[in-house]
Amino acid sequence: MTTTKPTIILLVEDNPGDVMLIRQGLRESKRPVKLLTAMDGEQAIGMLSDSEFRPALVILDLYIPRVSSRTVLQRYRERDVPVIIFTSASSEMEKRRALEHGALDFIAKPTEPQAFGQAVRRMVEKWAKATE
Repeated sequence: MTTTKPTIILLVEDNPGDVMLIRQGLRESKRPVKLLTAMDGEQAIGMLSDSEFRPALVILDLYIPRVSSRTVLQRYRERDVPVIIFTSASSEMEKRRALEHGALDFIAKPTEPQAFGQAVRRMVEKWAKATE
């Protein structure tokens, strides 16, 4: 019997409600997922600074405390880890700025829980790098 190694995802999100919705959405994912959470940019940078830590995907909220999402993007632009902005912001200027700083996609958080979960699963299916 072969077991599939879980896809490791780093979520950078300070809103506990959104963390809960993302966890719920991932439970219905087609692939096993291990979600690690950083509550602010400083914690995210600390986790991503560890060369042994290779998440398949980073889901980054646009507005996080302590260190900005823009700083997180700039510091890890050179790493081969896809970073997706998942935010309640919908400004075209913010979207353009995030993409210029290295995000691969900018996704507005749906307000309806079922659509929220679907958006999370689509993000993982599209962007999470396959794990060995």
